[in-house]
Amino acid sequence: MTKRAAILVAVGAAVAGLVTAVPSAASAGAETSAPGAPRLKWTDCATSSYPTMQCAKVRSPLDHDRPSGRQVSLALSRIPHTAATSQGPLLVNPGGPGGSGLSMAGFVASALPAKLAAQYDVIGFDPRGVGKSSPALNCRPKHFDPVRPDSVPRSYQDERALRARAAAFADACGEKHGDLLPYMDTVSAARDLDVIRAALGARRISYFGYSYGTYLGAVYAKLFPERVRRLVLDSVVDPTGVWYDDNLRQDYAFDSRHKAFAAWVAKHHTTYRLGKDPAKVEAAWYAMREAVRKRPVDGTVGGSELEDTFMPGGYYNGYWPYLAEAFAAYVRDRDEDALVTAYENFGATGAGAGNSYSVYTAVQCRDAGWPRDWNTWRADTATVHAKAPFMAWNNTWYNAPCASWPVEPLNPVRVGNHRIPPALLFQATDDAATPFEGAVSMHRELRGSALVVEQGGGNHGVTLSGSTCLDAYLVDYLKDGTVPRGRGGRVDAVCEALADPKPLPAEKALRNTDGAVDGSGGKVLHGLLGFRG
Repeated sequence: MTKRAAILVAVGAAVAGLVTAVPSAASAGAETSAPGAPRLKWTDCATSSYPTMQCAKVRSPLDHDRPSGRQVSLALSRIPHTAATSQGPLLVNPGGPGGSGLSMAGFVASALPAKLAAQYDVIGFDPRGVGKSSPALNCRPKHFDPVRPDSVPRSYQDERALRARAAAFADACGEKHGDLLPYMDTVSAARDLDVIRAALGARRISYFGYSYGTYLGAVYAKLFPERVRRLVLDSVVDPTGVWYDDNLRQDYAFDSRHKAFAAWVAKHHTTYRLGKDPAKVEAAWYAMREAVRKRPVDGTVGGSELEDTFMPGGYYNGYWPYLAEAFAAYVRDRDEDALVTAYENFGATGAGAGNSYSVYTAVQCRDAGWPRDWNTWRADTATVHAKAPFMAWNNTWYNAPCASWPVEPLNPVRVGNHRIPPALLFQATDDAATPFEGAVSMHRELRGSALVVEQGGGNHGVTLSGSTCLDAYLVDYLKDGTVPRGRGGRVDAVCEALADPKPLPAEKALRNTDGAVDGSGGKVLHGLLGFRG
């Protein structure tokens, strides 16, 4: 057990069953009436999974300081309430920045208990620049086409080539979207949320965000505290590290999760036959990486692509059995097809990747300052790589366009807030994408908030993923505003982590199913959350 885990166990033992309830709205009308607000035109956009989904669009100022100037279009989705009494809109966001949230409305509405979901209009949205909102960014569509230069530079020439590649992406963004980039930031996106609120005819909104969506929600609450009814933040961004420091902390956490994956493979030696020693299994993975670096598999999977393939395992351990199948097949049998299939399912970029990465860089590079002296990036990455090599350099190059971004950065928002109703935060102790201390920091910034911890959990996005304990707190909060209250310590409630997955049955091996995953809530959610953001 880690020192951090031991502390949390002790805290968990002291957590009391005491809860505090926030009064509900006096009536449905108190939450859903906003005289004079424009009416949205909702049209049917049902899918087989979400047969009651509706879609609409709303216009919002590109520059909120010039409301009558150029407008952008924001795509919305809705699962309308069906109960006699409505609790108003619940806006949901999967993170990113750059993640599309249209399908998120259907997922959340279907994952919540039917009686509770029926009380809300669950609203999904594509933030500015994303997906079906317009204009949509796509700076350099083939930026991630394989085989990319290896992420770990072995010479000054390697590093120069990688820096030039990152700078080329920044230049392309400036050339194609220079008129949009000054307005691609979290504050602008948060002000868009208030445009959506007004268009919905609501005086207040409830908000449920994952990952980067937690920061977006906290910024909205800072700008418009009187318009927040309930605020759920799952897998919480550290608001004090936006964004350079947060990425460095990710590197260490992802390396820890990769070691946890190696330990899981070692535990199941009878299935994968890669050894019972986690260190030797990890060494076998790095030997595989070196092999594909020297000779990319099928001209497709080199070292960088292999990192991309296994990185999703750091977000969600439900992918471990599929990744382990490919790992073992390549190491034991030199089965290159299995490795290519794994890349195609977990590492390859899809049709919307150019858009999502373009928005990711645009927002993160604009939100806050990044080092302009490349020596800082090099020194910091070398320090991390020496201790946590799994994705240190890969993550550096992912963010390196910010070293030469064509738009000056803003000052990050200080989200400290004592003017909103109690927020509810969820966090796994071993989350890699948003490390645990970030949730503690946000908990401290949002006075009156409650923090529910999944002890020993390592997944990113923990509610509506199969934990009855975590979901019970979420349901109580969305039902009537109830939050848990612990007696001292940094957390208010502790839930046990879900069990790690089991190896796949032979008939469901990755190479035989094209990496198909079942429709469990966890896998559906993590498909919506995506990776990196």
